[in-house]
Amino acid sequence: MQGEKPWALISEVGGEHGYLEELADILQQHFRTVCYSELLLHRELYGPRIQALFIWKFCPLPDRSLLMSLPALKVISSGGVGVDHLDLTFINSLGVKVTNTPHVVSDATADMAMALLLSSARKILEGHRISVAPETTKIPQRLMGFEVTGSTLGIIGMGEIGYKIAQRSRGFDMKILYHNRTRRAVEEEREVEACYCESLDDLLRMSDFVIVAVNLNSDTTGLIGWREMSLMKPTATLVNISRGLVVEQDALVKALQTGTIHAAALDVTHPEPLPRDHPLLSLPNVLITPHLGINTYTTARRMVQRMLDNAQAVINGLSIPDEVKLK
Repeated sequence: MQGEKPWALISEVGGEHGYLEELADILQQHFRTVCYSELLLHRELYGPRIQALFIWKFCPLPDRSLLMSLPALKVISSGGVGVDHLDLTFINSLGVKVTNTPHVVSDATADMAMALLLSSARKILEGHRISVAPETTKIPQRLMGFEVTGSTLGIIGMGEIGYKIAQRSRGFDMKILYHNRTRRAVEEEREVEACYCESLDDLLRMSDFVIVAVNLNSDTTGLIGWREMSLMKPTATLVNISRGLVVEQDALVKALQTGTIHAAALDVTHPEPLPRDHPLLSLPNVLITPHLGINTYTTARRMVQRMLDNAQAVINGLSIPDEVKLK
């Protein structure tokens, strides 16, 4: 019965930050859900009952005031891989478990990386604009792109997503370089014909395309700044699918304006969305998408199901599939 289900807090159903109805239904089959707006109106009624907090698209924001109003909370189940939006130390001090969904997002995110690379290299967006413009009567010959097949791809961050990007790039006969905290096993390198670059600088100098696929933490914040971009080829394209703060945006603007690098393709920025007067938005050699990496129906369903599995495991005292622990 509905009354016997554990209570959970969600952002909203529909709206800008909410769940599609079919996704919310996955949670509502097993939890009695309360939307954040309802909690704000009836905090004393709902707060003591909520055992699980489901975070979707970074909402609701689990700040200290919210967490302190949920005395029965047992688990924060976050969709996606990154947990940079969570104060893990404080949350753990409350005895609350944290989970994420690392494996189910990898394919869609790797697909998005390749989509950005291809769209930028082959001027897809510019071509579309010309094709639909009312004033177009002839196709201009100036719309020349860069060859992807046979080019050199540098992958920064060879975790699960980075490795899947490497697998996809083999279909384009790309030469694959990668930089990672730890080197992959030789057999894994051989499978995708990837060469390890112990030096990030070497990877940047040699790559035609650079894809950033790291998690955001204190070591990777500002990882790609002016110094790093100045090492890249003037014909190179920078693709960022990690987090906006990994790339220094002021330096990126300068690099694009001065021709230090040819182009950038970004699925992430800081903040999201950028202020409407941000200089990145007016540059012709930038392609920006609104953090679409996981936005497929299949991946969204898998994510929500995994969020559900994690939360149920915590509440029922079972082994937790994807617990995030302090390092």
